[in-house]
Amino acid sequence: MDLNSILSSIDNVNGKFIEAAQNRLDSLTKPQGSLGRLEEFARQVVAITENPMPALDKKAVFTFAGDHGVADEGVSAFPKAVTQQMVLNFLTGGAGINVLARHAGSDVVVVDIGVDCDFNASAEAGLKTALTSGRTFISRKIVRGTGNMRKGPAMTRAEAENCISAGVGLANEYAEKGYRIFGTGDMGIANTTPSSAITAVLTGRAVEDITGRGTGINDEIWKHKVQVIKDAIAVNRPDPSDAIDVLAKIGGAEIGGIAGLILGAAANRVPVVVDGFISTAGALIAYSIEPKTRDYMFAAHMSQEAGHRTMLEKLGLRPVLDLDLRLGEGTGAALAMFIIEAGLKIYKEMATFGEAGVSEKR
Repeated sequence: MDLNSILSSIDNVNGKFIEAAQNRLDSLTKPQGSLGRLEEFARQVVAITENPMPALDKKAVFTFAGDHGVADEGVSAFPKAVTQQMVLNFLTGGAGINVLARHAGSDVVVVDIGVDCDFNASAEAGLKTALTSGRTFISRKIVRGTGNMRKGPAMTRAEAENCISAGVGLANEYAEKGYRIFGTGDMGIANTTPSSAITAVLTGRAVEDITGRGTGINDEIWKHKVQVIKDAIAVNRPDPSDAIDVLAKIGGAEIGGIAGLILGAAANRVPVVVDGFISTAGALIAYSIEPKTRDYMFAAHMSQEAGHRTMLEKLGLRPVLDLDLRLGEGTGAALAMFIIEAGLKIYKEMATFGEAGVSEKR
């Protein structure tokens, strides 16, 4: 897939559609602006889709899964095996993302982009059940886990580019199937470590300021995690002006897949709801490659992770929700989809003053 051709097809949203949407919102039976950010969400969906009456009837949250060599450094409270185990949980419908996606009326697409096992060849009974249960599982495996970034690059540049291409391909495929809004999600033990490293490099902030506690590590492990990130940046010397170099040296496969999905969503004029810290690291990679992608993003929520606010400020995005979430998986994206759709329904279904026979403001 030619990334340059994808990038050349991404434009900023057209202000004429924002203006037209605002005119309709101002004609509805309410004081102007009284539904606050719900009106903002509707305007943005109209502008992204260039459709005066868009629909969000087909939704998908893409949960990208990958393992990380830096987990060997003891930076997470959970063992690496949990990545594989949680993929099975997603497929059997028992995870947080499954519950909240059902609530939002969204499909869940589980993408193996870098898990250190071969799910399709596995003989485990649990996986056999999962793969025949009607859940959507897609293998786009680029690596079997990344390298330990404390000792060298997480991926080669070609692998990083292939991760991005895999995400773009999924965006193209699901846009062609008629899906109207995408959400991003992740699963990968230790993936707050590369996400923190990406944040430090692309925002210029100190590692201590943007490194959080991930799965709930204690003070001693947090200090160790900070040092691991500093070592990884020193060893690999990622170029902050080259987002693909950053992704390759200190990133992760699922982060690259998320970046590609966002690029592909923008090229297809599909709104994309970005989940928490790890997903926003992917969004920051996409934005650094093509800043116009920002117009197509909704920030789902404000994570408890220390660096998330820094990334959102860099992107110029204001989160839909602030609920102290830090699970990942796409859970915040599913919840925010529900709210964004509510804003669009107000825009489409609420009566105008003329239709309702209600007197307008004098």
